[in-house]
Amino acid sequence: MTIDESSLDHPLETTSADGTPIAVYDLGGTGPDLLLVHATGFCAGAWLPLAERLDGFRLAALDVRGHGRSGGGESMDWLATGEDVLAAIDRLDLGRPFGVGHSMGGASLLLAELARPGTFSALWLFEPIVFPPDLPVPPPGAPNPMVDAARRRRADFDSAEAAVANFSAKPPLSELHPDALAAYVRHGFAPRGDGGITLRCRPEFEASTYAAGTTPHTWAALDRVSCPVTVVCGRAEPGPPMLAPGVAERLPEGHLERHPEVGHFAPLADLDLVAASISAAAPAVG
Repeated sequence: MTIDESSLDHPLETTSADGTPIAVYDLGGTGPDLLLVHATGFCAGAWLPLAERLDGFRLAALDVRGHGRSGGGESMDWLATGEDVLAAIDRLDLGRPFGVGHSMGGASLLLAELARPGTFSALWLFEPIVFPPDLPVPPPGAPNPMVDAARRRRADFDSAEAAVANFSAKPPLSELHPDALAAYVRHGFAPRGDGGITLRCRPEFEASTYAAGTTPHTWAALDRVSCPVTVVCGRAEPGPPMLAPGVAERLPEGHLERHPEVGHFAPLADLDLVAASISAAAPAVG
């Protein structure tokens, strides 16, 4: 399907349970409702090239707090991201949508389903960030490579072209499909008065997301998620891919789907493969 990209410049507005302004988007299409929830540091607009490969759905998305055009606080609250998802569902009047989430977005969908059981008809989660309680946690003040990298994130560029050139020249964003990278820059940055652009998800906020991790109860509560869940992981390497098998195993209707040929950014890189996987996991209608 074809999506009018300019529509992403004019989000619908709602507020999360704590009053945080949340930007939501009705991307159009005809069919069952499908809600897209992005990964840490990204935004709804980054889904656009993948969304255009998803036929047979009414597509919707949101910017989680602190990302895109949504408001945010001083630091990340993982539980509140589930409330952001529920606020988007209510604002768009989605009826038991099929939830599609990447990384943090996958965890947010699980948190939403736990907060309001029966919200989703099914979930498709690419390497959701849900930590088991026995995972070693660095002591307070210890170095955290993810936090440190986020704080060093370059937030300002003279132009969108300069940002695309910078990101496409080095990992990890060099992995992204060119269309997804362009969409991320287009919607993940705000214009500055001098003609440059600045990152909407501020580096310190992104760092707080990695520092916070997920709430300890989430792993233990996975057995209360009753809808079908397809948990997808890429090649085996340290980090999110290692969490996926355990998440799938704890879910009553969890199914693990492995794609060792792709990495953590597959939903923004391997668009045709991911679109086919999502479509295959969609619940039957009728």
